[in-house]
Amino acid sequence: MPCLLRTIPLLVLLGVSCSTSDIPDLNRQVDQAVAATLAAIPSSTRIPPPSPIPTATPFNLNGIYCEYGFCVGHPSGVAYYDHLASQNPQSPSRYDNGFLVAYQVPTMVLHLIWLQAPGTADPGFLMDSLIADQIDTRKGNLDVFLVRGMNVMYTSIATNVSPDLAFGGAAAWTCGDRVFAWKAYTQTEETARTLFEQALARFACI
Repeated sequence: MPCLLRTIPLLVLLGVSCSTSDIPDLNRQVDQAVAATLAAIPSSTRIPPPSPIPTATPFNLNGIYCEYGFCVGHPSGVAYYDHLASQNPQSPSRYDNGFLVAYQVPTMVLHLIWLQAPGTADPGFLMDSLIADQIDTRKGNLDVFLVRGMNVMYTSIATNVSPDLAFGGAAAWTCGDRVFAWKAYTQTEETARTLFEQALARFACI
């Protein structure tokens, strides 16, 4: 009876019996409440990673032509234009086939053509098509070499295209699934070779 009298307030307030085994473990309830609260707190937004700092362009953009999935060097005083588009605006150059021309009267004329030809290891056929019959004549030996994984060939040429442009050079190379051919008419043979080396040094498939 004394026990019953002592526990009446507890029965009213807690609705439990005198047995201590029926009293909830307050520590456990607190732990559960804390855990539930922590779980309900929204996670903070992740800080985005810093943007990468742009790297420097590996070559001087002055004198670089970039279009149709490649870049090629040229003298800063001239600019390539799409020869196919100038002949027929409805049929401009494309990734798989193109023809560019640049010139500076009376010192140089540059040609660049390309053709999609997957698996081609020998680019000589395209250079042959760029060397004009009755106008251009090969001179000396054909130089064949490997540049950054590209099969490259170069030959000097003589030309009667103009009295001011009696010399030149022609070249071809492979890059990816395409073959490229380049030709220059110049006032000296050495100028043509220098122009080609500058063009190839800045060439890249993109």
